[in-house]
Amino acid sequence: MGKLLFFDIDGTLLSDTTHQVPQSAKEALKQAQANGHLVFINTGRPYASISQEIKDLNYDGILCGCGTYIEYHQQILFHREISPEIIVQVITALRKHRVAALLEGKDAVYYDSNNHHPHVAQIKNNYTAIGMDTQHTWEDANIHFDKFTIWHDTHSDFPGLKKEMIPHFDYIERALNFGEFVPHGFTKATGIQFLMKHLQVDHEHTYCFGDSTNDLSMLEYCQHSVAMKNSDPRIFSQVEYITTDVDDDGIANALKHYQLI
Repeated sequence: MGKLLFFDIDGTLLSDTTHQVPQSAKEALKQAQANGHLVFINTGRPYASISQEIKDLNYDGILCGCGTYIEYHQQILFHREISPEIIVQVITALRKHRVAALLEGKDAVYYDSNNHHPHVAQIKNNYTAIGMDTQHTWEDANIHFDKFTIWHDTHSDFPGLKKEMIPHFDYIERALNFGEFVPHGFTKATGIQFLMKHLQVDHEHTYCFGDSTNDLSMLEYCQHSVAMKNSDPRIFSQVEYITTDVDDDGIANALKHYQLI
C-alpha cells in the first residue's frame, strides 16, 4: 500500500475565489492514485455538505465533521452522532445566548428558521444554488447531527454559550467571531489515527494538506504536513512545507515536492 494523503476542502482543494477545484489539483490527485497512494478528504464539513464536485474527485475515502464520520471506499467505518439529550441542550443554549449556528450532520444541515446572521443566510443561499437540500430546520422532529458551527456578534453572549458547551465539546476558533464546537475526543487527527489502524499503515507514510486552524490537529500529527500559501498565518509554524496558493497549482506543486507524482 502507498502513502495516505489527507486533504482539507475549503481553501485547500477548493478555491475561495472561484469556488472550484483547480484542474491541476484534479489531475494531481488522479496521478497520486495511479502511483499507488490513497487520497482522502479530511474536512470539518459534515457529509451532508459535500458537494458533487468534491465527490467527483473519486477519492478513496472521506473523513467529515472533524473525525466524527469516516468512510473508506464508500463503506462507513465510523460515525458518532450527538445524543438527543445534548442536542436539546445545544439548541436551547444557542437561542438563549443569541448565537447563530449551523447544526451539521451526515444526512442534513439544520438551519435556524429565525436566523438573522448574514453569513449563515449566504451559506444557505449558496448551497441552495448548487442543489443541496436546505429545508431542514432546528424544529425537525428527527434532528440529528455530529457537530455545529457558530457565528456571534455584539448581540450574542458567546462566553455564556461556551461555558455551557465546554463540558461536552471542544471549541475551535476559526476567526474572531466564528468557530466550531466538536465533541470531546474528536479531531481531524483522530480520524487519521483510526484509518492508520484500520489500514495498518505506519505513521511515517502520512501526509496532510490544509489552510486553517481546524486543520491544526492533523498538520501537527502527520509525519509530513503542508500549508497552502493562502493559509491562516497561525498554522505556518506547525507545518513541514508551505506550497503555493490553491489557485496557483498549490496541490500539484506540493505533491511534486514530495515526489508523490
